[in-house]
Amino acid sequence: MKILIADDDPQILRALRITLAAQGHEVSTAVDGAEAISAAIEHEPDLVILDLGMPKLDGVEVIHAIRGWSRAPILVVSGRAGASDKIEALDAGADDYVTKPFSVGELLARIRALTRRVSAGDVEPVAPVARLGDVTIDLAAHSAVQASPAGERQIRFTPTEWQVIEILIRNAGKLVTRQTLLTTIWGTEHAEDTGYLRLYVSQLRKKIEADPANPVHILTEPGMGYRLEGLGGSEAAN
Repeated sequence: MKILIADDDPQILRALRITLAAQGHEVSTAVDGAEAISAAIEHEPDLVILDLGMPKLDGVEVIHAIRGWSRAPILVVSGRAGASDKIEALDAGADDYVTKPFSVGELLARIRALTRRVSAGDVEPVAPVARLGDVTIDLAAHSAVQASPAGERQIRFTPTEWQVIEILIRNAGKLVTRQTLLTTIWGTEHAEDTGYLRLYVSQLRKKIEADPANPVHILTEPGMGYRLEGLGGSEAAN
């Protein structure tokens, strides 16, 4: 498995590189945020281990950039132990969070848990561009625009809205259960927070639906979840 480690602490970088290489993984490294993004694009890792407090670009900014085009698991390993830091990283798209100092055994266990999906072939490439009526969503560029006679209008999504719409685009035409969305984005402890999810879906509809009260793209499957319909373009996901 290809693993990218991004950390500005040379001792941690060296220790993780040696440990993971000994486990048979192909390891690449980065010492700052900008280098981490470049390495992610070049190597297309199956897993990213990321520090938050790096120079040039903060780890949260790196998460946003990677999540624009990749669903590879992101494991944050950081000295920031505050709840707000963890929430910000997870809301940006990280999959797990380990606080420094950490034990190697725990870290390897977290990696195994995150990569079970990779081994099962659950991580799929995302569509770079998706069109929903007059709205074009570019997942790679992390941008959404709406066409109109007056020209294009930029649509701004929050980090969590990006995660919701990306999951729906990747599963276009298929039912995505509420539990799948909740556990993927917020974790298993939020699997029953359906009201929280409805709020984000409502906000997305206001941004992309011509008539949010009568949606034609983000459809509700009563008692089950949501289905994305009307995805157009040859580059859309199947």
